[in-house]
Amino acid sequence: MVIPKESEREYIHERYIGELLKNQFLPETKTEIMRVAHRMKAEDGVEAIVLAGTELPLLLRDSGTTDINFLDTTVIHVEAIVEELLR
Repeated sequence: MVIPKESEREYIHERYIGELLKNQFLPETKTEIMRVAHRMKAEDGVEAIVLAGTELPLLLRDSGTTDINFLDTTVIHVEAIVEELLR
């Protein structure tokens, strides 16, 4: 498991609290978070990135990238719950 660099984590946290939780999805924030994702893929060799916040998938939907796998934890949890309920 790989986490973003400290400066990247600080940026993401600031934008998450300051914008995303206030329902503000700015293109420059999306661009910067995608830059972090691409850097992590290129430098750290990540195969997928966990979007562990409900607002991150909203920001990154329609990102136009197919070279990075995003794991939406909300979808993963809902699918697991439905699967369990249907057993």
